[in-house]
Amino acid sequence: MTGAPAQAQSYPTRPIRLIVPLTAGGSMDIIARGVAQLLTDRLGQTVVVDNRPGAGGSIGAELTARAAPDGYTLMMASASYVTHALMYRAPYHPLRDFAPITQVSAQPYVLVLHPAVPAANARELIAYAKNNPGRINYASSGSGSLIHLTGELFKSMTGVSLVHIPYKGMAAAYPDMLAGQVQLGFPSIVSGLPHIRSGKLRALAVTSRGRAKTLPDVPALHEADVPGFDVTQWYGMLGPAGTPRAIVEQLQREVAALLTQPGFIARMAADGSEPVGSTPREFAAHIGSEFTKWDGVIRRANIRGE
Repeated sequence: MTGAPAQAQSYPTRPIRLIVPLTAGGSMDIIARGVAQLLTDRLGQTVVVDNRPGAGGSIGAELTARAAPDGYTLMMASASYVTHALMYRAPYHPLRDFAPITQVSAQPYVLVLHPAVPAANARELIAYAKNNPGRINYASSGSGSLIHLTGELFKSMTGVSLVHIPYKGMAAAYPDMLAGQVQLGFPSIVSGLPHIRSGKLRALAVTSRGRAKTLPDVPALHEADVPGFDVTQWYGMLGPAGTPRAIVEQLQREVAALLTQPGFIARMAADGSEPVGSTPREFAAHIGSEFTKWDGVIRRANIRGE
């Protein structure tokens, strides 16, 4: 028992690798590099971002899971690391093979609707969809994407019938959404905001449990007749299973401190994200609830990895 405090006090003594299982330049990479830069300053050792894209994030996740559990290999994960494992034969288990450190951020989606559909809020949309089954299409960024799963969760929790139209990213979906050929979508707030402000799409609700700071006047689905609805794209830090508790707690404290800095908060806000900074136990519980929720959605909708 005396070894753990000593280990924490001497940690780190060399550079730390932060694996990002996606390509450089995306939202996860931007947040990871911000975390790495600030952690380098706080820990006195370089935190190096190592992009390992491929196989839906499985390559980077497998590298992390198989690394020595000594605090020198960490990973930035997203909600997709859970859903990908459920849809594919992933070489890792999201609950068993990692040590949760902290959830860094959460980014809600926004339910948008073409103005031609006669619904001013989520309640009216649900009523309209029930009276017109199969007449409303919803766009996603691809089959099996978190936006696709969000749509399927909305269907199962409201009992409406919607037609899923997958695209290769939400940017490809906007022309059809703006033309009214696809009436509904769940884009990120940042990508949807220009079309909401122009009046070309109507924001009915956000998908997080509470309201989003970026759209404070738009209710959450949870408070708009879909109680319990809660979906966010989140990013969090993990280590390999077996990482010493003292190191996990030290890293959590350091990252949580970063999330109070105005400059970093502003960086996340530009991407529509909000800081979290949960404890390891809270983050583990969140991952467990995500696993249960999306496992049920994937099974009910019979979604298969392509």
